[in-house]
Amino acid sequence: MSDTLAAFTARAAEDPGVVGLVLSGSQVHEGMPTVHSDHDLHVVVGDDTASPLTELNGFRSAHLDLVVIPLAEFRTRGMPGRPDHFARYSYVHAEVLLDRLDGDIARILDEKRSLGADEARAAVDGWLDAYVNQTYRSLKSYRDGHPAMGHLDAAESVPYALEVLFALHRRVRPYNKYLRWELERSPLGERRWGVDRLLPVVERLLADGDPGTQRTLFTGIEEAARKAGHGEVLDSWGTDLELLRHP
Repeated sequence: MSDTLAAFTARAAEDPGVVGLVLSGSQVHEGMPTVHSDHDLHVVVGDDTASPLTELNGFRSAHLDLVVIPLAEFRTRGMPGRPDHFARYSYVHAEVLLDRLDGDIARILDEKRSLGADEARAAVDGWLDAYVNQTYRSLKSYRDGHPAMGHLDAAESVPYALEVLFALHRRVRPYNKYLRWELERSPLGERRWGVDRLLPVVERLLADGDPGTQRTLFTGIEEAARKAGHGEVLDSWGTDLELLRHP
């Protein structure tokens, strides 16, 4: 723990309005911090108590990046339907530095670390439809002689594909910075989704949108999605899926 973080956490621990401290970011990803990495710290304050630290929300320095957040907002931050849903992954590997609520801070974090069964099913259905749509658009452009536009759509399909693959395993899709880190430490089951096979596919699609690579990826995702019971989403595309299966 850096001297700056230690000093701040000591100050926060003396504030009765602070009910929790949560560390996230590169510092909780083993092997990821660099000399440029700061400490991303969430300061959770009680809903009915005042704290002078509230004024530090959004504070950033070379050492600290602070989010000062009321307990009620902390409970829902990053969850589905929220405008800050993008923040979900920041809690997946977060560490509790202070919990004055008899473990409630830790329990809230645990709810954010992975997708619930119903949440995962809804997420797969939504992202799968978006992925098929984007891939279909891309392959139509290639078919119709517009490769540059096809490449653009192929690149945009990549985030949707990753959302599907992680949601199928009830996992939160990592920020791109941590994609390799996640796949190396927690593979997505099948070998074809391992770091040595999935990342080259992602890189190829981003590089040139190769239609053959798109179809190979779709074949794997279709198989995995049908096996997990999401065939209805795929079947709703009818014969349009043939373009995703064959040149």
